[in-house]
This record gives sequence, structure tokens and C-alpha cells, in this order.
Amino acid sequence: MADLTLGGEPPAVMTDGVWLACIECGETVAPYDDVVYRCPDCDGLLEVRYEEYPTFEAFEGTGVWRYADALPLAEGVSIKEGNTPLYTVPEIEADVGVADVRVKHEGMNPTGAFKDRGMTVGVKVADRLGVDRLACASTGNTSAALACYGARADTEVLVLLPAGKVAAGKVAQASLHGARILEVEGNFDACLDIVADLADRGEAYLLNSINPFRLEGQKTIGLEILEQSLAETGEWPDRIVLPVGNAGNTAALYKCFRELVEAGAMEEEEMPALTGVQAEGAAPMVEAVREGNDEVRRWEDVETIATAIRIGNPVNAPKALPGVKATGGTAVAVSDEEITDAQRALARDGVGVEPASAASVAGLRKLRAEGEIEADEQVVCLTTGHLLKDPDAAAAAGGDMTSVPADTEGVLDVL
Repeated sequence: MADLTLGGEPPAVMTDGVWLACIECGETVAPYDDVVYRCPDCDGLLEVRYEEYPTFEAFEGTGVWRYADALPLAEGVSIKEGNTPLYTVPEIEADVGVADVRVKHEGMNPTGAFKDRGMTVGVKVADRLGVDRLACASTGNTSAALACYGARADTEVLVLLPAGKVAAGKVAQASLHGARILEVEGNFDACLDIVADLADRGEAYLLNSINPFRLEGQKTIGLEILEQSLAETGEWPDRIVLPVGNAGNTAALYKCFRELVEAGAMEEEEMPALTGVQAEGAAPMVEAVREGNDEVRRWEDVETIATAIRIGNPVNAPKALPGVKATGGTAVAVSDEEITDAQRALARDGVGVEPASAASVAGLRKLRAEGEIEADEQVVCLTTGHLLKDPDAAAAAGGDMTSVPADTEGVLDVL
């Protein structure tokens, strides 16, 4: 399993207190000298490391850049991302039967998904590296965020999408923000293989979550959850339940907790249990967790209504699997029917999310019913994308319309 230990003597390649470290072999790499995504020695995943790790007292301001002292740059390409709400969901809480349930709604970011947190950092790093084209493979939300932040930075954006598999709202965003969109006759994993090859050839700067700088922005989700939970309930949550696609958020949250432990701001036993949820038709992480494996088996054929997590080869699994294990978490697969039912339940509590987001609540329900989540737990469910990201799915999950004549009596007859 990967070595995710922090601390130690800073290497000579450190720049401005920052360097990259391979989680497999420990090789260190300068952060801004060259474009690099994987370890040049063993091809392992890289992680951003710091000379110093701040405590909560160092943070000021709002949004992602409140946490600048925990990020690789002092500022990013920003459109006021972060500072998303932590909602109470009284009906879900009563139905599930745990001490406290809150929903961290990342769909309230500027482009309607958590991906904005990674792009505000990643696009700024791209600018520092001097690249002139940004690229990603996407199930939709990544393309929308990259197109938006690329437009803000006045940089060309290329996105590869699996043909016919991306929700209309997300394609519309990428198109309107000016990205060049290519539809690939294959699934998301095939798109990522291609765009990674383009990046290796120097044709573009890759901003999928294999890019270690992107996950730095995403770890601010964890910092906000901790601060908001403490302010609203007086405690940190016992558990965070989250949808899993490429496992970037799972990896980022675990990195957030590890850094707080290294800073002395958190004890290891205080880490919230990271609990991943996947759709039954795309559940390689769940398979690995349930079987106790140190790596995932790639699923070639994946299918689910939750398009944002329709991924068969989660590239961040080597960072995420240790986090699930170290925090005492678990993983569970849920059906499309359970996802849609959870989406309706969230809507009844006034929280509108796309299907993949609702997977977290569906997973909470299932694990509570199975007795894996206790009644006295304080739980935060992460919802990653807004209702209008997938309007077709929302319409299908909602109620039917009724036709009436164009007069008051016709309406009253129906009522």
C-alpha cells in the first residue's frame, strides 16, 4: 500500500515551501520546473507536500482561498468558489435515525459542482508553468469547471467526453464557456487514457484528478466541513459519506486530515470515518474495500443513472483506499433506484442535487439499515453537483405534469 507519511526533512527540490513526492517510491520532484503528473522513476501517483502545515488559526477570509496557507499558491484563478452551505435535512435525519445528519452541498459552487475547488488551484499552476492549452476527460462536471476557469484565465480548453453519456446541462456549460469538445466513442476511462497520452506528448496540460495540484483545492471541502460542523454542532462529524467516481475527493479529504494531524490540530482518532458510495453498475472501489484489496480491479463495462460517477478505473484509489482504512470507514454500492429515491428525499428537504450526489444519502440509508452506522453518529453527506446539472434525470425523478383548460374552473376541477 502507498506510503502517505508526511513530515521529514524538506528536499533540495523544494520551491517556496512546496514539492511533489511519489507515494510509491518516495522520489521528490520540483513543483514548478516541468510539467509532471506521475513519478518519473516508478510512474506512481504524486502528492503535494509542504515544509509547514498550518492550524485553523492561520486561516482568514472566505471560500477556497481562506485556506491559502494550506495551498501551494497564495492565490488562484478565482470566481469565489467554496464557502458552500452545510444544510440540515430533518426528514432524512428522522428517517435514518442517527444523532445528526447534515449535507455539504458542493452544487452551490460557481459552476454547480465541487470541481471548481480544484480548478481554481490547477489553472493557476498551469499559468505558472506557462502552458497554453488545458485539457480533461470528463463525465461532465470537470469539463464545465475547466471550461469556465480556462475562460477566466484566457487559456484554450480541450475536453473529451464519452459520446452520449454526459448530461445536457454539463455539455451546455462547457460549450458556452468556449471549450473545444470532442465526443469519444468509448467510456470515461477511454477518454482519460487518450487525454493522458496527449498530455504526455506535450499537447495539453492535464487537469483531471491525477493532477496532484487539483486535489489540493478539493481538500478545502474537508476544512470547511470541520469548521462548519464545529460552529453549528459543537463537534466535528464522526463520519463523512461521499460519492466515489475517480476517488479524488476521498483522497483529498484524507490528505486534509493527515495535514491537520501533522500540524497538531487534530488527533488521528478524531479523523471522520471516510465512507465511499458507488453505484452498483460502477463499483470497483467498493469491491476493493469489501475484499480488503490494496488496489482496484478495473471494470471495463460500467453503467448507472449517476453519470458523474460512471467510472470503472478510479485513478486515485492508491491514495483513497488507505484513507478509508485508516479512518475506520467503509464503502457500499447502491442501486440506481436507491439513488433516485434518495434524490427525491433530498428534494423534500429542499436540497436539489444531481443523481451522483444523492448516492451519499442512499449509502447512508443502506449502511444504517445494515447496522454499519450507529444511531449515535454525527454524519455529513457530501453532495457534489447541483440538481440542474442533469435536468433530464431531475424531470424523470419528479412528478408528472397535468394538462388543464385555459380557465380557472378547469384548474379548480383538478385541485
